Amino acid sequence: MPEEKRENFFTELLKFVLIAAAIVVPIRLFVAQPFIVSGASMDPTFENGQYLIVDELSYRFEAPARGDVIIFRYPKNPKEFFIKRIIGLPGETVTIANGKIKVTGADGKTMALQEPYVINRGNGGDATYTVPKGNYFVLGDNRPESSDSRTWGLLPASDIVGRAFLRLLPIDTFEVFPGSTAQQ
Repeated sequence: MPEEKRENFFTELLKFVLIAAAIVVPIRLFVAQPFIVSGASMDPTFENGQYLIVDELSYRFEAPARGDVIIFRYPKNPKEFFIKRIIGLPGETVTIANGKIKVTGADGKTMALQEPYVINRGNGGDATYTVPKGNYFVLGDNRPESSDSRTWGLLPASDIVGRAFLRLLPIDTFEVFPGSTAQQ
């Protein structure tokens, strides 16, 4: 009888493991994944060492929007992952002058971005960038400490993994990011 109980225990344990794997693996592969912030480029929005959950599903149904904070494969080394904010969309022109950003759409209308999340704009020089189809212009919120589109160029859409959805750790900074902070 004890051997039968042992078999039942292992059978139940195996069922539990298989069910858990059937739930967790697809979620991890297609819906969400963890990401740990490394560096100061997104201060104060996201700080070094914070643990995030990345929403990988949303961009299968809708295009990334201006203001979204995204995680992506670094174009110069796809084994590295970066976190930045989308500033320029395909078909737009981004102009940086005196640390302030203006975006001109394909329709010719220009808007000055209001960026309350940026504390230190720095002054990396003035420049204009045209964003072609299939690419995005991304910046870190802490401009002087960020390696971004100003440094290494535009971000191909195919390198985007997903958007920052949830900050889990440290627990006192827990926050859900419901979607875009886009400006219309």
